Amino acid sequence: MAVNNSLAAKEQTNLPFSVKIQSKGYQTLINNTLRDRNTANRFIASIMSTVSANPELQKCDAGTVLSAALLGEGLKLSPSPQLGQYYLVPFKDRKNKRTVAQFQLGYKGYIQLAIRSGQYKKLNVLPIKQGELISFDPLNEDIQVQLIEDETERENALTVGYYAMFEYINGFKKAIYWSREKMESHAEKYSAGYASDKRNNTSWTFWSKDFDGMACKTMLRQLISKWGIMSIEMQKALENDSAVISENGNIDFIDSPSDSPVEPVGDTGKVIDATESEQEAPDDFASIMEG
Repeated sequence: MAVNNSLAAKEQTNLPFSVKIQSKGYQTLINNTLRDRNTANRFIASIMSTVSANPELQKCDAGTVLSAALLGEGLKLSPSPQLGQYYLVPFKDRKNKRTVAQFQLGYKGYIQLAIRSGQYKKLNVLPIKQGELISFDPLNEDIQVQLIEDETERENALTVGYYAMFEYINGFKKAIYWSREKMESHAEKYSAGYASDKRNNTSWTFWSKDFDGMACKTMLRQLISKWGIMSIEMQKALENDSAVISENGNIDFIDSPSDSPVEPVGDTGKVIDATESEQEAPDDFASIMEG
């Protein structure tokens, strides 16, 4: 009997995600969470499309995929890589011998949640290239730059720092500037995977694949979490960013050399990650929202 149950469990595990999500247990979870049938049907269609486009997500524990997607749905964000609001990122959980899906908030998700608060007149983040920075006054938070006009030249120029700012509708402003060296130190301190990449000359992490993209996201997080107006949605997003969420609500953070990330694959067959979509839309890196 034990063997038969084990085989049944194995067969259940090997079912495709499109079948698993239609199971009674998952359908009950979705309906109880979303409550509206039309919303539930739209959510199921959206998440099935996202998973079907990524072979590595299809290998993930279905519960972690569903829990991360329900969090995104609760925040009213889209998993579409083209929108860049949040991502379902496959990771190898070698400790438990499985592949899991991590919820990762995109920088456009930060911007979207900030817009909804109705408090921000402007929000801006961008890398500063070599030769562009004239001065930054940390006391008055004034920056003087001479941006490289040629887009191709600017894109290929060495990044020396990062700037982020916001202005509320009531006129309150806040701005920060970090040097590339400060960002490098931050990444090595808070990302064990990136520190391992540096030691071993590997490129497993998103920091290694697109340092500027992750740096811009970090600047927004630093700016908004410390000085910005934090809605309940924003707080929830920050608390769960880069988390693996189990069906019972437990949260785990995977970022270590022993838990190497699995590279997500897009529908074009090329490797993309949680920052490459942002990199493909450079205008949004310096997006200024006018209220």
